Amino acid sequence: MQYIKYLFVLALFTVVACNNAPERPAAILDPNYVPPAEPAAPSTPAKAPEPAQNALGVWHYTCPNGHAGGGGSATACTECGTTLVHNKEYHDGPASTVTPNAPISTSTVVPAGSEGINVTPGAVPNLPKPAEPAQNAAGVWHYTCSNGCSGGGGSAIACSSCGSTLAHNSAYHQ
Repeated sequence: MQYIKYLFVLALFTVVACNNAPERPAAILDPNYVPPAEPAAPSTPAKAPEPAQNALGVWHYTCPNGHAGGGGSATACTECGTTLVHNKEYHDGPASTVTPNAPISTSTVVPAGSEGINVTPGAVPNLPKPAEPAQNAAGVWHYTCSNGCSGGGGSAIACSSCGSTLAHNSAYHQ
């Protein structure tokens, strides 16, 4: 019998609580209500996607492991599966020695021992930049000892006299 009292009290609270109308604007309670349209965002013209290779044949994304080929986005390398990385030279490009309107050769020179490398005809391969000489034409060293020892080097190696690491010499580039 005591459970019936609790059940009755619970039912009474439920009826009283549900009797109140929800606090919503009248427009939302209207079954014919249509929400106002949001203002359209200013449209910008769609940018055309960049091609996978530029006019010089340089890939936009290349394999960090040096495999030939590339892609137009950071997908997996077809040879090793590593994610392709952005190739800065795609946008910058090496200084071109081709004169405008000059015919471009589409023949491919394959060095001995590299027969297994895939080469796209007309493509400029991603070759490492040649190392700068240790001394410039004026005889100035690229890297010199910060302790003032004579001589220098082509990179930040140990000084042959004192063993400290050679520091970059900005006068080399002047």
